[in-house]
Amino acid sequence: MLVLGLFGVYAFVVSIQNANYYYDPYLSPFYSPCLTTGCVHPTFPIIGDWYNLSPAFLIVGSPLAFRVTCYYYRRSYYRAFFWSPPACTVPDARAKYSGETRFPFNLQNLHRYALYLAIPVLAILWFDAIGAFSFDGRFGVGLGSLIMIANVVLLSGYTFGCHAARYLVGGYLDSFHGKSLRFRLWSWANQLNARHSRWAWFSLFSVMLTDLYIRLCAMGVITDLRWVS
Repeated sequence: MLVLGLFGVYAFVVSIQNANYYYDPYLSPFYSPCLTTGCVHPTFPIIGDWYNLSPAFLIVGSPLAFRVTCYYYRRSYYRAFFWSPPACTVPDARAKYSGETRFPFNLQNLHRYALYLAIPVLAILWFDAIGAFSFDGRFGVGLGSLIMIANVVLLSGYTFGCHAARYLVGGYLDSFHGKSLRFRLWSWANQLNARHSRWAWFSLFSVMLTDLYIRLCAMGVITDLRWVS
């Protein structure tokens, strides 16, 4: 409860700041893709200067919806925040349990569609991570570059190991006969899913640490270590 709560507070604070989210060539994952022309580093400037709020608000809904509706996180925060149940073999703290049959918990069934929104955002984060090795047109490696790569690797393991991804690549099939590619993708998703909880926690921290590193560099608190050819 403490970790999830603190992450929520951190994400909200950095999203409303609208500053110190870009340090050439690093872009914070909380602000990617940057969709407004007012961004320090616009990724797809499809929204004009009339939008004067934080650009993070335009994209935070997609990854947030994916995590909030994730089966593993649902189990975690149901136990932590609602004590439903607080632990195995321990009765619910609540007298009545309605599960996910009532609003707003019935919205959890949108998890599969949240995955469809999260995958394009992940692809753009990979684009940002690869671009983090370009320093004024020259190839280089910075500590920030490695942190951004580690972040997208962890996010990819979390995203493609989720139950909805397993279903998407072949989990709904009754038979894999004649579908060797689908079986291979499903097998890979199963391997990732076996450690889904670890991918979930590590990727949660990696997003926060990636933003924090870029933010501290942009503020001049720390200096990015880098080698440029």
